[in-house]
Amino acid sequence: MKKQNYDLFGQPIIEDVILRNKFIEPPFSVLDTKSGNWQKRKKQWKELGIKSEIGRNSSVINMDTQSKIKNNANYVSIFDPALCEVLYHWFCPSKGKILDPFAGGSVRGIVANYLEYRYTGIDIRQEQIDSNREQALDILNVNNQPNWYVGDSNLILDNLQGDYDFVFSCPPYADLEVYSDLKGDISNMDYVNFIKAYQEIIAKSCNLLKSGGYACFVVGEVRNKQGNYIGFVPDTIKAFLECGMSYYNEAILLNSIASASMRANGNMKTEKLVKVHQNVLVFKKP
Repeated sequence: MKKQNYDLFGQPIIEDVILRNKFIEPPFSVLDTKSGNWQKRKKQWKELGIKSEIGRNSSVINMDTQSKIKNNANYVSIFDPALCEVLYHWFCPSKGKILDPFAGGSVRGIVANYLEYRYTGIDIRQEQIDSNREQALDILNVNNQPNWYVGDSNLILDNLQGDYDFVFSCPPYADLEVYSDLKGDISNMDYVNFIKAYQEIIAKSCNLLKSGGYACFVVGEVRNKQGNYIGFVPDTIKAFLECGMSYYNEAILLNSIASASMRANGNMKTEKLVKVHQNVLVFKKP
């Protein structure tokens, strides 16, 4: 009788013809978060007690009106733990060191250390890091904690030592969500200053990456006050290329439709398509 294999949550692994037993998800350029397998894994991760929305206190831009509204639990953007699992598995060596210059919530750090990687994240807000550390202590062994720094990445990166195996982050999408009025918080900057600081942080992060290592940013396009896309995705690609990285992979992350159907009629009054995807950009260091 063939031995049954189990995943990290103790659930039986069902082998199939599309390589999920080897790669978790098929290593294709479209990642469908709506699939049953994806949703099952996401649910399992959340059941560990990850609450990345805690510590978030931001304003979000209404994509249709470009007006700012106060965030609450229904608006806070939460990073997908199942996506972390997949990308760590694909692009980071076992027990490798991960650097996240825009740490935000607890997800990427907790998932990394749960899977026995070693995570270092930076976020400018003390309340966010306090919340992340509290959650990590509830979920992970006290001797297996992510390493979170509080402060401006542009300054902290100057003082970090050692080589990292993987740079992984989801940066602020310009001023789509404004997290604080702190100096150094790039989410409250105009786009010219945002890009300048953003490029510097990317360059410093990649400088700490091992030769042959990968960097992955999950990004999405953003509209300006005139309703036009600002080109954040190509600006991100340009920032990595300018610091010597190679543009190696790109995947489309298909998000849940959620409220998109309700927003479609309003958006199409000005011929704007409702975004239901993000861009997963992967770069390699020579």
